[in-house]
Amino acid sequence: MRTTAVTLTAADGRRLCGTLRQAPSPRAAVVLAGATAVPERAYAALAEALAGSGLAVLTFDYRGIATSASGPLRKETATMADWGRLDLQGALAWLEARLPGLPLLLLGHSVGGQLLGLAPAALSLRGALLVGAQSGYWRRWDRLARLAMWFTFHALLPLTATTLGYAPMRAMGRGENLPRGVARQWARWGRHPEHLLSECSDAERERYARFGFPIRSYHFTDDVFAPRAGVEGLLDFYRGAPRDVVSRAPSDVGASSIGHFGWLKPSFRDTLWREMADWLLQRADTVASPCLPNAHLATAPGRQDSTSKRPSPRAVQGALKRAR
Repeated sequence: MRTTAVTLTAADGRRLCGTLRQAPSPRAAVVLAGATAVPERAYAALAEALAGSGLAVLTFDYRGIATSASGPLRKETATMADWGRLDLQGALAWLEARLPGLPLLLLGHSVGGQLLGLAPAALSLRGALLVGAQSGYWRRWDRLARLAMWFTFHALLPLTATTLGYAPMRAMGRGENLPRGVARQWARWGRHPEHLLSECSDAERERYARFGFPIRSYHFTDDVFAPRAGVEGLLDFYRGAPRDVVSRAPSDVGASSIGHFGWLKPSFRDTLWREMADWLLQRADTVASPCLPNAHLATAPGRQDSTSKRPSPRAVQGALKRAR
């Protein structure tokens, strides 16, 4: 495996920092789009494992985060939508140009799975694997978690972003501090039933609905940041795609916990990571699925549910046939 520190160019010309890890003869190119406030270095072990299975994997930091920060955070003008329209768009285009001819895939963690429709280059994807990715409207949580998310989106993020000029995620034990514009937009999305679609253009809404490639979404039963209702709500954005939810409890993989971030631990190399690599490699070996024209959106494939067990070969073959 070869590991290379790279500089890529976002859609507006801004420089972003990332790392490309690739097998000697990769079968597919994967953009790993991370979660909010999580630096790309947190995905290093996962990316190495995926590259070791025969893939080329690009990790990168969004603008304003870790190695892609530029100047004082209080002066950073980035929004969360910029991460999709500009940064994810740039990462997909860069990797496709760097490794032409290879199937292009995405692994999106949390917000990394939400931003697809903002990036036109995502129309070239062969498949997308989402992990802990959700429509983050606060009412999709239950009980005390709902109150916590109400407070986060109605008070905590707007207040700290206004008074401090950024969201102090480090002080909350949640990764890197966030630029003001990112925090404010995140809060607005969390207060709206349509989440990020509430601020999308008509063309972007259409793009979300037109994706025709298969989308698999992992839901972990102990993930307090991505409840099942939120995971399913996000998949409804991608209504033109064959899509399914794979739900895993910690006991399914011999663990005491998984959560929103715990699945990144190397202890999951032979369980969750292996499953994810297998699915990505399957997508690499199948025929590309065209995106749907507008006239076909009303009869687009629906969402499917997977049990906590690994899908049977017959189920996999059936899904692949529907994707063709």
